[in-house]
Amino acid sequence: LAAARAAGVLVMHTMECHTPNLDDLPPTKRKRGNCSEGERIGDKAAMGRILVRGEHGTGIVEDVAPIEGEKILYKPGKGAFWATEIHAYLQARGVTHLLLAGATTEVCVQTTMREANDRGYECCIVGDATGSYNPVFKKVALEMVVAQGGIVGWQCPTAHVVERLSAK
Repeated sequence: LAAARAAGVLVMHTMECHTPNLDDLPPTKRKRGNCSEGERIGDKAAMGRILVRGEHGTGIVEDVAPIEGEKILYKPGKGAFWATEIHAYLQARGVTHLLLAGATTEVCVQTTMREANDRGYECCIVGDATGSYNPVFKKVALEMVVAQGGIVGWQCPTAHVVERLSAK
């Protein structure tokens, strides 16, 4: 993240969350969104209502928090392109290539990468800058996106990204 910022790369942060009245939450998503204690999206939990914008437990961790000028995209789906303005935002800025990182590798990051690929973006997932609650899921998700000669895009380690961005 620091290397991207230093190189002047457009940095965006995405956050899966819903409006407080949950009008952007499909019933199928709420039904399948069981947490470890049985709560569902929108239910009250220890850190506030689950995946509801503005609640204490719904946010971006401090280590990767946005700085001034970086856009936060609030997304009601797993992928960043569904029901958001991201495609128009990127097109207006002439963006053609995306570096993806974050959590969770096998859900939000991979879904966003697939959606971006479908819209013509060249995508690279920074594998060691993604996270999952299940190491097997992460491994398989990373293998899936690069299968068949990069069917969805490419994967590279953070060190490679830092090296390339530093050379700019």
